[in-house]
Order: sequence, then structure tokens, then C-alpha cells
Amino acid sequence: MQVIKRQVKDRPLTVIIEYPEYTGSVEELFRRISALDISFRVLEDGKQIKVSLTDIYYIENVERKLFIYTEKDVYRYDSSMAEVEAMTSGTGLVRISRTCIMNTEHLKEIKQVRNSHLEAALDNDEMLIVSRKYLKAIKDAFNRGQI
Repeated sequence: MQVIKRQVKDRPLTVIIEYPEYTGSVEELFRRISALDISFRVLEDGKQIKVSLTDIYYIENVERKLFIYTEKDVYRYDSSMAEVEAMTSGTGLVRISRTCIMNTEHLKEIKQVRNSHLEAALDNDEMLIVSRKYLKAIKDAFNRGQI
């Protein structure tokens, strides 16, 4: 693999991927680069700010309100779980329960707990429960190399 970088003034950041054959590793590279450009606009102290997908640890629905959790902060996000899932399809965000979407990029470890549930430990030591219904999503993420 050859990596070339160059600065081009007055032009937006452009990534060109050239490959002799479209393989799984090329697809994974494209997915990871694309994920870097996804961000969420949230309100904080009356100001609108952008939270990058890579900064998100998990997204949770609490009493019909979505909250985005980063390493240290929590933001209210006006959207639905379905919209977030559609927007982040093919990224490291995986639905782990009816009310939670986890970013597998921040997954430190995962272990079996009671009743076929899994417990996911994140980089910031937050613990999340993966319900049985969504075990397939976690396994698929493992198989795609996202975890």
C-alpha cells in the first residue's frame, strides 16, 4: 500500500482511494474515512455545536428524548433512533438495545452476563448491556472487523 499526502491550498479536504481490486479491506477503509465526516448538531448552553461521530461513545433514548454521550459530556439531540441508525449505517455505531446505540470504536471489552445478555465496557469505563435481541448486530460487527 502506498500512502501519499499533500497540501493543496484553497481546496477542501479530498481523499482519493485507488485500488487494483475492491476487497473487504478497501471497503473497511472507505467506511472508516466516511465515518470521520459524520457529525451531529446539538445544543449546548443555547449554542449549536457539532459532535463528531468519532467522539460519540453511545446514544441513548430516555423518555422519548435522545442523548449523545461522549467521553465526558452528554448532549440532547433532536432526532429519533431510526434516523440516527439510517444516518450512521455502515459505521461503528451498532444498536445494542431498544433504547441504546453503541460506538464499537470505543468498546474496550465485552463479556457474557445473565440470561444471554452481554455487558460492554467502553474506554471511559461506562458499562452498557447488550440485549439478546441485538446480539446478532454485535456478532455482525465482529465479523465485519468493526470490533
